[in-house]
Amino acid sequence: MNKRHTFTARLLAAMALTLCPVLALAATAQEQLRAFVSNVTAATGTFTQATSGPQQAKPAPPQSGTFSFQRPGRFKWAVEKPYEQLIVSDGQQVYQYDPDLAQVSVRKVDQAIGTSPAAILFGSGSLEQSFEVSPLPARDGLQWLRAKPRNADAGFARVDIGFNNNLPARIELLDAFGQTTRVDLSGIVSNAATNPRDFQFQAPQGVDVVRM
Repeated sequence: MNKRHTFTARLLAAMALTLCPVLALAATAQEQLRAFVSNVTAATGTFTQATSGPQQAKPAPPQSGTFSFQRPGRFKWAVEKPYEQLIVSDGQQVYQYDPDLAQVSVRKVDQAIGTSPAAILFGSGSLEQSFEVSPLPARDGLQWLRAKPRNADAGFARVDIGFNNNLPARIELLDAFGQTTRVDLSGIVSNAATNPRDFQFQAPQGVDVVRM
């Protein structure tokens, strides 16, 4: 698995956990996440993301782009800078398009997500079964919770999620190699009008399609 695909796996795991149904969490974070899940059926927004850690000689340049989702199970994550990359789920399959490689990888949702938190978004498993959840102290003006996977093969050690005004604002995911991926979400428009076509993907002509 190349670095972009590895990063994508971490990102999907972190992103989907913020959108999943949840039961017992830290009090303040629980209320905010429950409100988000109960009241927001679709949304759009922007993000910035960066990964840092001991494996990198210097920090990788931050990435930025836009996202949208529509419950249940449809989402679009579009990296725009410093290079383009697109991840789209139609609820059945996940498409990862890399224009630089002229390649699209296609996985069934269960295969793409595996035992990561994203599985919860698509209706399999529960947070309490898959994670140990605990509250964290407030910081940076956000209320936080931490989820540690019970499965040693999850590929990451923990994910922390910060909330503000009933919306997820920051995700910090620590992987098994000691690298931290930070994703900041902003400009979220709750219950935004979305088009089902936004969550469909057609491979451009001449692009290799790899079915995993």
